[in-house]
Amino acid sequence: MSVVLLAGLWAGTINAVVGSGTLVTFPVLVALGYSPLAATISNGIGLVAGGVSGAWGYRRELRGQGRRLALLLPASVVGGAVGAVLLLQLPESAFEAVVPVLLVLALVLVVLQPRLQAGLRRRAEARAAALGAEGGTPRASRWLVGTTVLATLLIGVYGGYFTAAQGVMLVAVLGSLLDEPLQRVNGLKNVLTLVVNVVSAAFYVAFGAEDVDWLVVALIAASSLVGGALGARYGRRLPPTALRAAIVVLGVVALLRIVGSQAGWW
Repeated sequence: MSVVLLAGLWAGTINAVVGSGTLVTFPVLVALGYSPLAATISNGIGLVAGGVSGAWGYRRELRGQGRRLALLLPASVVGGAVGAVLLLQLPESAFEAVVPVLLVLALVLVVLQPRLQAGLRRRAEARAAALGAEGGTPRASRWLVGTTVLATLLIGVYGGYFTAAQGVMLVAVLGSLLDEPLQRVNGLKNVLTLVVNVVSAAFYVAFGAEDVDWLVVALIAASSLVGGALGARYGRRLPPTALRAAIVVLGVVALLRIVGSQAGWW
């Protein structure tokens, strides 16, 4: 079981920095003989601990984002619950079919994020200049808020079902929609993914306990807790370009693993 400990440590570390930690632990558990469902559920419960340490480690980047969290957290709660129900009720192939498409979209958004942010900033400045001293919220701003909430909800559904790469998707989407530095977006991502994982884990325990391997849960929880703290400590030191490159690399790895698994390459 030492390999599970190492996988949990690495998963907790990269979840705090970028996401996609499940793409480390999930293949390891399947290779050890666990069914995909048992691996997904046990891994999802275990990684909650790493999410806690990762989110706590990024608390500095969350300053000033309280209102944003209050707006987005309910979407993550609902999304995580819906995703967990889908996992427990539907065949895995039903949702995994769209995973490659979602990952490709996320990677494209990561690459285009600086240009998208610049465009959003220019439009916001143009609206402010046009409105002058008038009060009220511009329609485009309300549209942007609605789009951000909807995207958080849909990614929460995905995260509650499969978990892997939801962090990559959140950073890609929120980084493109919000005019914030990437590290602050990453701190926001850590809290939202933690909420999704906690909610989905609660559903797994309540309605899918027969598929939980508690030894695996304990091993991944202990090692990912340490990994999350390490990732939060060293991940914030990465410059935006390096962090974006890490997101793209891990996203591509996630895409290859999922497509390769579906194609029977391994």
